[in-house]
Amino acid sequence: MAASAAEESGVDDYTKDGTVDLKGNPVLRSKRGRWKACSFIVVYEVFERMAYYGISTNLIIFLTKKLHQGTVASANNVTNWSGTVWIMPILGAYVADAHLGRYRTFLIASAICLTGMGLLTLAVSLPSLKPPPCLDVNKGNCKPASTLQLAVFFGALYMLALGTGGTKPNISTIGADQFDEFHPKEKAQKLSFFNWWMFSIFFGTLFATTILVYIQDNVGWSLGYGLPTIGLAISILIFVAGTPFYRHKLPTGSPFTKMASVIVAAVRNWRLPLPNDPKELHELGFEEYAKQGAFRIDSTPSLRFLNKAAIRRGSSDSWKLCTVTQVEETKQMLRMIPVLICTFMPSTMLAQTHTLFIKQGTTLDRSIGSHFQIPPASLAAFVTISMLLSVVIYDRLFVKIMQRITKNPRGITLLQRMGIGMILHVLIMIIASRVERHRLDVARQSGQVGNVSGQALPLTIFTLLPQFMLVGVADAFTEVAKIEFFYDQAPESMKSLGTSYSMTSIGIGNFLSSFHLSTVSSITQKHGNGWIKNNLNASHLDYYYAFLAVLSAINFFLFLLISKFYVYKAEVSGSIKALADELNDKKLKPFGEKHTHT
Repeated sequence: MAASAAEESGVDDYTKDGTVDLKGNPVLRSKRGRWKACSFIVVYEVFERMAYYGISTNLIIFLTKKLHQGTVASANNVTNWSGTVWIMPILGAYVADAHLGRYRTFLIASAICLTGMGLLTLAVSLPSLKPPPCLDVNKGNCKPASTLQLAVFFGALYMLALGTGGTKPNISTIGADQFDEFHPKEKAQKLSFFNWWMFSIFFGTLFATTILVYIQDNVGWSLGYGLPTIGLAISILIFVAGTPFYRHKLPTGSPFTKMASVIVAAVRNWRLPLPNDPKELHELGFEEYAKQGAFRIDSTPSLRFLNKAAIRRGSSDSWKLCTVTQVEETKQMLRMIPVLICTFMPSTMLAQTHTLFIKQGTTLDRSIGSHFQIPPASLAAFVTISMLLSVVIYDRLFVKIMQRITKNPRGITLLQRMGIGMILHVLIMIIASRVERHRLDVARQSGQVGNVSGQALPLTIFTLLPQFMLVGVADAFTEVAKIEFFYDQAPESMKSLGTSYSMTSIGIGNFLSSFHLSTVSSITQKHGNGWIKNNLNASHLDYYYAFLAVLSAINFFLFLLISKFYVYKAEVSGSIKALADELNDKKLKPFGEKHTHT
């Protein structure tokens, strides 16, 4: 019935990428999706970012000032929680792709997020859930938080992490699903979607790192956590209100099971010779994929061993015989893993903006005028501001210039964009090391190396501004490209899992930050003067930042090697080719001269 209705109205009126409504019916292009649907999704993300960064940006201050934890312990608790937040999307992607679909998974997960935010607000509000105040810089002299207090606070934090595991991989994927891969105009809109997606959600981040952080430091933690909780509740209602306009993709089964069956079948068939003609491998007809709203993929020579999973051997067991499309989908996910590994170090660099960079700010002069004190965590707002500006300049200027040179619709490739960001990360840590060396010189000159009273150094907090601003510029390259790369390169049936790759990168990067910090702190304490102490004026963060700069440089050269051999997946639609052909057909004219289109 649905198919016949589509034929009567004209096939072109319906989307061609398999998207449906919640009842599984084909959707009219003019009625659902595109930027109208995305507006509801983007509004949700603004508030969700506000809630997340309202907690994560200032979390190290709460842990040290209110729960009386030391520098290493508090920094590691921040990065361990952040790591969990960003690695849980693997679970959320599995549930969405295999069972509930993206929309229903998102709704359940957002309810869990809201519950976690509510409990967290209670944990910071009730006096019985916090230890008594203590102003001693050496938190080892303060009364520690009780087991119950820690259980309530961290229980709420990790409930929020569980919920975000279902929202993060699905919300951006739902947004990207609103554009049809097989429609050139919508494909072009999707290319800009990820830039403007990041641009929009960072408005929420900007509010969190300025207004919310100020409220937490100067008004109270109850209001500082209560506002994003209310905002999150409102945003969920806004997302639900947009339901009539969304396009949906049906769950296609567990991507992990599909990938495992290909690997097992290839191992079982390892003795069998591959046929010379790939058409002799097992594959379903185009009509079978059309019925499922799926896409058939032709065999490729890369990772050739896995092609053995599709050798016909008289068995219909999915663990002995797989289709060529299943094999190619598995290859696509496996090919991205080396790139994924190279994104761990940039994520480790990013973790410093919410931990050690902010701890440095607590030691500096935060005065603006005679009455206003800038919260240390508010410097993270400059990451957001510089990223917003960089994304706009990149999308509106840089891409236009590079399109003329490369004839690539994206301007430069996604891996090239990532690589530029990695170079900037090396530069960031070199600058951070030099700035920290200057801060330590000021501490020595002013006789405050052994100061435990918390008195600020005679050095403005804006000394840290260059490293924060450069982080935003680097994010405009690395983070945006990372999200688009893992979504774009994932097979159509595994988009949520592909998106979760970019989240996993940040998660593992945070865990690596905890590992590096703990290991370096332990080793340097055993073999001389510790690099990271509770008293930063007696520490050597400059050495630690230089160490991270070296690791980043090594990682960049590894990324160059991997990028050289990476093979981009073939497009399932001709939309990208159509955009590239359009660029090739344009005559090169002076930048001030407009092109005429017929």
